[in-house]
Amino acid sequence: MNAPISLPPGLRGELEAGLSALALDPALAAPLLDYLALLARWNRTYNLTAVRDPHEMVGKHLLDSLAMHRYVDAVAARGGALADLGTGPGLPGIPLSIVKPGLRVTLVESNGKKARFMREALRQLGLKDARVAESRIEAFAEPAAYDAITARALATLPLILELGGHLLKPGGVLLAMKGVRPDEEIAALPEGWEVRAVEPMAVPGLAAERHMVVIGRRGEG
Repeated sequence: MNAPISLPPGLRGELEAGLSALALDPALAAPLLDYLALLARWNRTYNLTAVRDPHEMVGKHLLDSLAMHRYVDAVAARGGALADLGTGPGLPGIPLSIVKPGLRVTLVESNGKKARFMREALRQLGLKDARVAESRIEAFAEPAAYDAITARALATLPLILELGGHLLKPGGVLLAMKGVRPDEEIAALPEGWEVRAVEPMAVPGLAAERHMVVIGRRGEG
């Protein structure tokens, strides 16, 4: 696990181009690649993610996570709090923490090896505004503490709200990252919740469909 990882040449240029396409500073490539190298190194021993090729990781992990960055701008601007539910090795929470200084990120993950990796990543990257909560989502006892919660490829919209809706403060929103537009899941939302927006997201280098679904409590919008 401790052997250094040599990232392929050209990876930085690929990431910088993707960041520019997302209207993010290409200089952010450096800390993002530090995170990617650490993830690739731990992945050799602990199997944290099925994606192993660094080029794939740039698109499917980093840029896919960062495609939602503008949705947390308002939260970051006021030093608000985001809970990333079922974050795995820190996606999208760690990339968002890197590119959005001031955003307070809690990485909620029940898997011990993934939680250990994230603690080490936060330490090495110096991300003082992010922390790890090693917990099942439904057992995470910080009710009404978050301006936003997010989840990436975690579960259906109704299940995400069932597990993590208690974490949202009044006026808070779920920022759910989805593939194809999830109309069936939207139709099955539990009582008291409403969709605020369903917007397509473009991920540089990925042809797959992506949508951001914004959900809040009915009457709070």
